[in-house]
Formats: sequence, C-alpha cells, structure tokens
Amino acid sequence: MSKPKHEVADIVSIFARDKENIRRLTVTQKRVVEDILYCRTVGMGGHSSQCDKCRHMEISYNSCRNRHCPKCQSLAKAKWLEARKNDLLPVRYCHAVFTLPHELNDLVLYNKKVALNGLFDTVSQILKTFSENTKHGLLGQLGFTLVLHTWNQRITPHYHLHCVIPAGVYDKNTGDWIDARYKFLFPVKALSKVFKGKYLSFLRKAYQNRRLGFPPAIESLRKKKAFDDLLSTAMGKDWVVYAKPPFKSPSRVLDYLGQYTHKVAIGNHRITKVSKKEVTFWYKDRDFKKNRYSFQVRTCHLSAEKFVRRFLLHELPMGFTRIRHYGFLGNNAKTKRLGQIREAIGAPAKEEKATSRKKDTRRLMLELTGIDIASCPQCKVGKLRKIEEFDGVYRRNWNWGRSSPSVVV
Repeated sequence: MSKPKHEVADIVSIFARDKENIRRLTVTQKRVVEDILYCRTVGMGGHSSQCDKCRHMEISYNSCRNRHCPKCQSLAKAKWLEARKNDLLPVRYCHAVFTLPHELNDLVLYNKKVALNGLFDTVSQILKTFSENTKHGLLGQLGFTLVLHTWNQRITPHYHLHCVIPAGVYDKNTGDWIDARYKFLFPVKALSKVFKGKYLSFLRKAYQNRRLGFPPAIESLRKKKAFDDLLSTAMGKDWVVYAKPPFKSPSRVLDYLGQYTHKVAIGNHRITKVSKKEVTFWYKDRDFKKNRYSFQVRTCHLSAEKFVRRFLLHELPMGFTRIRHYGFLGNNAKTKRLGQIREAIGAPAKEEKATSRKKDTRRLMLELTGIDIASCPQCKVGKLRKIEEFDGVYRRNWNWGRSSPSVVV
C-alpha cells in the first residue's frame, strides 16, 4: 500500500497549535497527542545505517508504539497474528458481535474502566453459561477470543465486542471434542435477551456499590431516579447480538481477526483532505434494514479540533486489555488444552520448533510490504548496517500537573 497523502498526525498538529486545546486534555490524552505528533520523527530519536557495499547512508526514526497511533499498528498486528498461528484448530469458527445501545454511551464514556471490564465479564459469562447448557447441544469448556471496539465509521462512540469462537466444546471428563449442532452456535435472540438483562444488572450493582463516577457532563445521573430512568430506557431498546456465518476455513480466521485486533478509530488511508479549516474523510454508511452487507461510501467534514476530540473519545485507560482470551484459549490452560483437543479430533500436533521460532522485524516487514528493510535502496546489493543511535528531544512526561478530569467531547 502506498503512503497516505494525509495522516492523523497532520490533523493533531493543527489541533495542538492552540494551547487551550491541549490544556483541556486529560493526562493520558496528552500522551496520545504527543506520541502521534512525534512518531517517526527526529523528536522520537532513531539510528543511522550504512550500506556495507556502496557506503550509502540511511536514517530511520523510532515509532511511538502507542496503540492509538495509526502508523504503529501494522507490525504489532503482524507479530500478534504470528503468535496466534499455533492456536488454530481444524474446526469451524463462528463470529458474533455484542453491541451496547447508544443510550448508555455517555455513562460508558465517563466510566470506561468499570463499564468496559463489565462488558467483557458479562459476555464471557454468557458464552460460558450457554456452552454448559444441554439445550444447545453442548456441554463442556468453550474457548473464545473477545476484541473490543469503541467506534463506528464516523468515529463516534459505538461500544461493541467481536467474538471469535471455535464451534464446539472440550469435555474435560471424557477428553472428547463435541462439535456444535447448529450453524450459528447459539441462538442470537436468546443471547440478546440474556445480554440485556445481565449487563443492566451489572450497571445497577455498580451504581449501588458506588463504583461509577458522575462528572459534570453526566451529573444528573447521580440521582437514583435519573439512573433508573436511563436503565429503563435501555431495557426498552432492542440489544443487538449479530452472528455471522462460520468461516469457510480455519486459515480465514486469522485474516479476519487481523482486520479487528489492532485497529484504531480511523486509519490514515481514509483521510482525503486536511486544511486549517476542515478535515474530510470517507466512511461506509451501512443499510442494516435492507442488507447487513449493503453500504454506500460517504464523506464526513469536520474541523481539526472536532476531529481530534472525536478521535480521543476512543483513548483507553492505561493498562486496559482490549483483546482477551477465555476458556481453553486462556493463557493459563491454552498449551495443554489445545494439545488435548488436537488429539481428540485426530489433528496432527504442532511441532515445538515451529512454536518457539519467532520471526524478526525484518522478516515480518518483508511479508507485509515485500520490501527488505535491510537491503540498500541505492545499490540494491549491499546490506544496511546500524552504525549509530541517537536520542530524540521528546521525553514522555507525566508531570503536567493536575489535568481536567472531564472527557473531551
């Protein structure tokens, strides 16, 4: 893919010129802004390399490695997918999406850590409960991966979990693998009803235990009646649990997961115009009433300030894990359980050498782009050898003083 003409960093640069915009950010949002601004620039530092044949010099700048930076996700995604290859089983895989109604957006926005951890816990408990119910033809341990997304195509809040699930369970008592009877694993209408009840029950308990915060923007929800009214409104809505047809082959699972695991709110390739007055980007306007796969490409026009504020709505709390594995795919039991499942279904065991071998950055970049980063771009024969490293002027600084507790909206 060719280098995008415009980048999120260009828009952040316009936004950061107004010191008042920076002053209003939280500490973690300031870090996201500064990381994106300095990513792959002299400010981040880097190293110089020289060709061992023609003596050509190249300078490479360091990446910020911030998970909200659009330029730093391709390599991280490639490394993550490479590590997941040995987890694939030769079985059907299903995909479901659990979505929170937009009526809860403000409450979740100002209570991300509590509300989103609760979303992970609720969905994981529901899937485990359904897998242990003989009514669905399954009785055993389920394994699944949950990936959090907080945005829609217009980069406004849209909280949902993507679930990728091997279509079956492992019976720990008999050592057998039990294939799912149905095409979609579990009935989505039943999942929707249980999802609604469980998550609203979680929010009610969190409110009673004073785990939720109510800054000025949602101060009115502090009152019990207002909070109960919000939950009643959400209860009256249809909660969406969307199931896609199973993947055609296990190899397609990783291709699909790669589209979701390391995405940020918007990629650089979607930005078509950047100026001091206006930012333009394209998005897919899906028509779910007619066809879930039907969409039209439209454009959205925002000021640089409004664009960055929308982008920063999706900043996640420090240490928050947005990709989580459960059941027999959980980190504690994965190696042992996957070996037992492969034995149960008669699949060849993975070789230990293949499991332990990790591809270096050079190999991954060659697979991603077809370019050998160690090859000299001048003579095409020699190899670039690192000769010097240099520090950047940018230092991550957490001593900005007390920042506003409000979320940028």
